[in-house]
Amino acid sequence: MKKSSWSRSWQVVLMLTLVLALAACSSNGGNNSANPGTGNNTPSENTSNQGENSTDDGKPKADADGNFNIADFTNVKTNRGEPIQGGSITFGLVGDSPFEGTLNFNFYSGAPDAEVLEWFDEGLLTWDSNYVYTNDGAATYEVSEDGRTFTFTIRDNVNWHDGVPVTAEDWEFAHEVISHPDYNGPRYGSDFTNIEGVVEYHEGKADKISGIKVLNDKQLQITYIKSTPSLLTGGVWIYPLAKHIFKDIPVADMAASPQIRQNPIGIGPFKVESIVPGESVVYKKNTDYWRGEPLLDEVILKVIPATTVVQELKSGGVDLVSDFPVDQYPDNADMSNVEFLGIIDRAYSYIGFKLGTWDAEKKEIAMNPNAKMADVNLRKAMWQAVDNDQVGKKFYKGLRWGGTTLIPPSHPDFHDASNPGVTFDIEAAKKTLDDAGYAYDGEWRTKPDGSPLEINFISMTGSDISEPLAQYYVQSWAAIGLKVNLEMVEFNTFYTKVGSEGTDDPNVDVYMGAWTVGIDVDPTGLYGHDALYNFPRWESEENDRLLAEGVSEKAFDVEYRKQVYKEWQQYMVEQIPVFPTLYRSLLSPVNERIVNYAIGDGTGFYRYNIGVTEDKPVVAK
Repeated sequence: MKKSSWSRSWQVVLMLTLVLALAACSSNGGNNSANPGTGNNTPSENTSNQGENSTDDGKPKADADGNFNIADFTNVKTNRGEPIQGGSITFGLVGDSPFEGTLNFNFYSGAPDAEVLEWFDEGLLTWDSNYVYTNDGAATYEVSEDGRTFTFTIRDNVNWHDGVPVTAEDWEFAHEVISHPDYNGPRYGSDFTNIEGVVEYHEGKADKISGIKVLNDKQLQITYIKSTPSLLTGGVWIYPLAKHIFKDIPVADMAASPQIRQNPIGIGPFKVESIVPGESVVYKKNTDYWRGEPLLDEVILKVIPATTVVQELKSGGVDLVSDFPVDQYPDNADMSNVEFLGIIDRAYSYIGFKLGTWDAEKKEIAMNPNAKMADVNLRKAMWQAVDNDQVGKKFYKGLRWGGTTLIPPSHPDFHDASNPGVTFDIEAAKKTLDDAGYAYDGEWRTKPDGSPLEINFISMTGSDISEPLAQYYVQSWAAIGLKVNLEMVEFNTFYTKVGSEGTDDPNVDVYMGAWTVGIDVDPTGLYGHDALYNFPRWESEENDRLLAEGVSEKAFDVEYRKQVYKEWQQYMVEQIPVFPTLYRSLLSPVNERIVNYAIGDGTGFYRYNIGVTEDKPVVAK
C-alpha cells in the first residue's frame, strides 16, 4: 500500500477533478443528489470573488431589465470585527413543512433533514477545493496502485458525542446496514455494489462483506470491484454508524427509532440538546470536537416559512439562512443588516414523467409500457410548450435560468453548453401532438385511440410563487390542448407520492421537482435502473451502457468521459423521462455580526470556527 505513489489512472482522475473544480470556482460554483448538501462550510482564508456588476458598497446590482447575475456575488462572508468567546446564533431552515426528522446520514432522504444533520454530524473525509477527498478530515486514506483498495485511518481523537471513540467497526457497520436486505433507506446502489462481496451479503449468501476488513480499532480497508473516476469524488461512503448504539436494533426499525428521531448522535462540532419534532433543534457546543472547541456556545435551528423569512432576517429573529428564496431577493437586496452570499447551485428544477414503478423486492425500476406518459411525443410536446428562459426572468429576475440538459453548469467541464435541449415553440408542440395522433376536439386533446386524456400534475408548496409557477406550466400545456389537473402538496407528502419510500402514487402522472446533484458528475444515483431516486421509473439498455461507460476505466481519460456525458445528455434530451426547467442560484443572507462563514464546496471553512462579534444580532435600519 502506498499513500502517494498512485497509478496513472489516479493521477488522471485528480487532474480531471482539478479542472472541474477550478472551472466551477471561477463561476462561484458550488452547493448527491441524490445526496443533498452533505458538505460543511468552514474556516481558512477570508477571500472573495466580486463580480463586475456591483454597486460601490460591493452589493450586486440589477441590469437595465432588472435581472441579476449570480457571478456578481461573493461566497465568503466579510468579517467585520473579531469574534467574542461564546455566543448563540439562530439558523433559519426555510420551508412550509416540518423537517421529516430522519437525522442520520445513513438513512435521511430530504434536503431539510440534511441541513439539520450538518450542524451536529459530518463525514470522516472532507473535500478540498478541487472536489477530491483529502487527508485533512477525521480520517486519512491510502490507495493501492491499482486504485481498487482504500485503507482508512480514523484519528485517535475522533469520538461520538457520548464520548465513545469512533472505530473502524462503526464504519464497517454502516456499510453492513446499508447493504442489508432489510435496509429501507435510499443509499444502497452502485456505490455499494461496487464493493467486493456486497451483492452476496445483500442477497443473504454471505455473513460478512468480503471486500471490507477491519484491520484494527482505527483502520478499515475496502476493496472495490472496479477502480472508477468517481471513487475520489463521492464514490466512497464516509459516514460511520455508532455500532454500540444501533447493534441491537433490527435494521428495518433503525430509521424510525428514537436513536435517530429523538436522540440522534454524531461526531460534529455541536451536540443535539433538544428537538421539537419537525420545528426546531437546540445544539450545544461539543467541547470534545476533534478539530477543537467551537467558538459558539449554542446554535438554534428553527423552521421558518418563506413568507416570513424577510421579517425574521430584518428583526434578527434568525442570523442566517442557507437557501434564501431567490424570488424575494430583488425586493430585499439592500437589506442593511445582512450580507447576501451567492453561488451557482449544484442543482436544477425539472418536470418528471411517471413511466413505471419501483420493484421493492428486486430494488430496481419496473417500467410500465402502458403508462399514461409512455409516449415520448407527448413528453416532447410538453417540453416544447414551456418558455423556461422567460420563467427565469419573470419569477426569479435572472437568478434562475432556462435549463437545457441534466448536467448543470455547476459542472462546466461536463455540462454541454452547446446542447439547446428542446426549444420553446408552441406551434411545433401542437404539430408534435398532431403527428402523434392526439386529436384536438376544440377544447382538449384525446389519446390516439380516441379516449379522453387527463394528466394529473403535482408540485410542491413553499413560497408565494410556488402555485403561480405551477399554474404557468398548466396554462402552457392548456395552450396546446392538454388538460392538466394541478395538485399542490407540501414537501414531505410530495416526495412520498413520487416514490422516496419506494411507493409510487398511481394517481401522479407528471410532477415538478428539483435535485441537488453530487460533486461527482456521475448521474447514476438519479437515473440508474437500480436507483430509488429514479422517480420517473425509467430505464433502458442504452442508458445503462452510457452510465457504465462514464465510470469505466476508459473514463479516466477526461476527454473520453466528457464525450460519454455529452452523448448521455443528448440521449436524455431525446428520451425525456424528465426535462430540466431551471438552473439555480443559491443565496445565503448572513447577519453582519457573524464571522468565519462561507458557502459552497471546498472553501476550507468549518462550522466549529463560526463566531459572532456581539451578543445580539444586528437589526435592519
